[in-house]
Amino acid sequence: MRHPILAVSLLALLAGCQSIPADAPKASATLESTKGSTVRGTASFVQLGDKVRVTARITGLKPGGEFGFHIHEAGDCSSGDGMSAKGHFNPYSKSHAHAGTPERHAGDLPSLKSDASGNANVTADLDVITVSAGPGSVVGRGLIVHAQADDFKTQPTGNAGARSACAVIKAG
Repeated sequence: MRHPILAVSLLALLAGCQSIPADAPKASATLESTKGSTVRGTASFVQLGDKVRVTARITGLKPGGEFGFHIHEAGDCSSGDGMSAKGHFNPYSKSHAHAGTPERHAGDLPSLKSDASGNANVTADLDVITVSAGPGSVVGRGLIVHAQADDFKTQPTGNAGARSACAVIKAG
């Protein structure tokens, strides 16, 4: 083979790809800017067995920053500042923590990290939440991008600041 490194890289990439069944439960959200913000984006949620793959693409962030990203209790963005989405989605009464820890709010998502143009992309496979019906279902919940980084310590919010964008997570 003329390019063994390329071949190995392609095989590793293909092995990491998990095909998504056509009938997998799905949900999506279109994030709209809150008052005074330019943050917008989209997110998808796909049930893959006992995990949900969350994929988000966000624009309008401060370049080179880190931002809190959470599922909130109410699918309501009517207030204009995102506060109508209420607090973090927490059906199991856990403490706020990093998305990589087992004991956390269901709504604790990985932080968004923006590039030099103010864009952020994130993909994560998460437990605790579902797209299917049940106490951990994200359908009908709010999705919020915050103006600051999440400190993963302050209870119950992570001290991530104002709400820059808000969406309602919808089935389909």
